[in-house]
Amino acid sequence: MAVPAGRAVRVRVPATSANLGPGFDSLGLALSLYDEVDVRVRQEPGSTVTVEGVGAGEVPTDDANLVVRAVRRGLEHAGVEQPGLALRAVNAIPHGRGLGSSAAAIVAGLMAARGLLEGIVDLDASTLLTLATEMEGHPDNVAPALFGGLTIAWMTADGPAYKRLLVHRGVAPVVFVPTSTLSTKLARSLQPESVPHADAAFNVSRSALLVAALIQSPELLLAATEDRLHQTYRASAMPETDALIRLLRQHGLAAVVSGAGPSLLVLGSDPAQRLTAAALLERHAESSWRPLMLAVDLGGATVNAHPVDHVGRS
Repeated sequence: MAVPAGRAVRVRVPATSANLGPGFDSLGLALSLYDEVDVRVRQEPGSTVTVEGVGAGEVPTDDANLVVRAVRRGLEHAGVEQPGLALRAVNAIPHGRGLGSSAAAIVAGLMAARGLLEGIVDLDASTLLTLATEMEGHPDNVAPALFGGLTIAWMTADGPAYKRLLVHRGVAPVVFVPTSTLSTKLARSLQPESVPHADAAFNVSRSALLVAALIQSPELLLAATEDRLHQTYRASAMPETDALIRLLRQHGLAAVVSGAGPSLLVLGSDPAQRLTAAALLERHAESSWRPLMLAVDLGGATVNAHPVDHVGRS
């Protein structure tokens, strides 16, 4: 089996914020900030990649590119021949700042493979989640990137599973992005192998409360975003993030580390809280932080057939 030369698709994938405070490695939220990728099958072997926006001049532009690797992983799973690929990415999701950029790249590639395989082999939602989790290492970012909204993700004996939930319309997210970056690997290395029983029990209660707050009772978000499992341990790697979160929470704002950081996420219970948070950072932050007033993305990743003339040729 082979994908015909000239077939082309366009993919759009949202940014994500994982953990959301107490929901370590299980809760994730899709946000209205997107990477867009055009992929075309070409007759020549190998891959060419053009990147605009975030990552331009930094990420690989050949088969080592993460999006290309994900496309090829999807095609490999389907058992089709590996074609030549021309890829054009227009990226808006910051890299290395806790907004799911690697998950977005993986999901973009797998969704592109799904589109290229339309009418040949079906890559269903379960397969996409499994392949994405294998590449990313955990499902907390790839699940919301794939499906949108608030997702609860967990591992079973048969692989990853998820539940998608609709977020209360009163929830108003704002992300503050610093100029500095932090690798997920470093952040995870700061986690202890075990935590006190009381801390584990604390986070179980807050995680359950957070789901209720996000889907039904936003007024509970401040209490629901308390955490004792990961943020304190990682604070030494991002001291300004930690200090600003403490400041925001002292002012009644549900501030947490976004993913592995160093960006911070405020889950406002009304839109006005986003302006309050921005004003506090403007007055107290020691470095420059870019505010992103976002909405919850409801649709997740999308893929559509694309006119060949609009996809980069080589």
